[in-house]
Amino acid sequence: MVRQITVDLGERSYPIYIGSGLLKDVGQRCLEAGFPLRSPLLVVSDSEVAPRYLHVLEASLREHGYTVVTHIIPAGEASKSLAVYEEVITTAIQAGLDRSSAVLALGGGVVGDLAGYVAATYMRGIGFMQIPTTILAHDSSVGGKVAVNHPLAKNMIGAFYQPSMVLYDIDTLLTLPARQVSSGLAEVVKHGLILDKEFAYWCREHAAELLELNVEALGYALERGCAIKAAVIGNDEREQGQRAILNLGHTIGHAIEAVGGYGVFLHGEAIAIGMAGSALLAAKLGRDASIYEDTVSMLTALGLPVRLPAETSEDELMEAMMHDKKFKEGRMTFIVPDTIGSVSIVNDVQQSTVREVIAQLKKEESPW
Repeated sequence: MVRQITVDLGERSYPIYIGSGLLKDVGQRCLEAGFPLRSPLLVVSDSEVAPRYLHVLEASLREHGYTVVTHIIPAGEASKSLAVYEEVITTAIQAGLDRSSAVLALGGGVVGDLAGYVAATYMRGIGFMQIPTTILAHDSSVGGKVAVNHPLAKNMIGAFYQPSMVLYDIDTLLTLPARQVSSGLAEVVKHGLILDKEFAYWCREHAAELLELNVEALGYALERGCAIKAAVIGNDEREQGQRAILNLGHTIGHAIEAVGGYGVFLHGEAIAIGMAGSALLAAKLGRDASIYEDTVSMLTALGLPVRLPAETSEDELMEAMMHDKKFKEGRMTFIVPDTIGSVSIVNDVQQSTVREVIAQLKKEESPW
């Protein structure tokens, strides 16, 4: 069964395909996307994904007549840097990629973000296809946000650049380590928390199946998560309004990643703590305390952290949040839940209140 979703952006609309065994169809899908055979394709992957799946993708592309060039980056967030970006651009130049060429991202969110930024900037923009291999990348591969990190702030150097297609082979998820599975599911349940109450509770009720990588449950969860994000993107591609709700948990989460040097917490783990923080903030702003309790129960059911290490520096986290793109004109902006399945964009959040939230996240006991 192949599930299909469309990201509706008028003439730039593109499909998302979700199913088993889709890697072997990449060559045909590239033809459907309009990538010409005369121009080389650049496949960007990482040191963990490439040994498992690159040969299948390359065989499909060559079988359909494409010239394939590959660039393998070290696995991990540290590769989402300007230095590695320059190395990939060098490979593209040396391989003779032209304006009709395309970049294929085979990997998780790091590979997708980096390869997408290469596609967006090489010769002012060439073709791009996302082939995510992690659960987490169901979020990052959809919507056209591509970027590399600066040591002071995550995703500070980037662009909006939509892919021609997203091809999601569920089989590539079945070898993920447990921690990566939980990390990815943070972004899945996030979509329910912001816009779909029933789906959020469904994730909690089916947590065991999701953690066990039950194909049917996983396929539904990915389809629903992608569909929610696609609907938001269709209404606000460049985050001028509603799209900002997709940042639930990210203000604190990105700061956690930056302070940890992008190596202590996985992205989904940091975002989970950030979503717990947003739920705490909601209570401080007068929302019902049950929002926090339900949010935490959903996250912990999926094996995710909801607390900060006791040694975390509040000052360093606050400083990192000041560098966040959502920090404007001295104001702190947060996505705050009103209920499970509905959120608001709240500006002018007091820094003292944010400090209280961070302090609470460092405590082991429940705040209620």
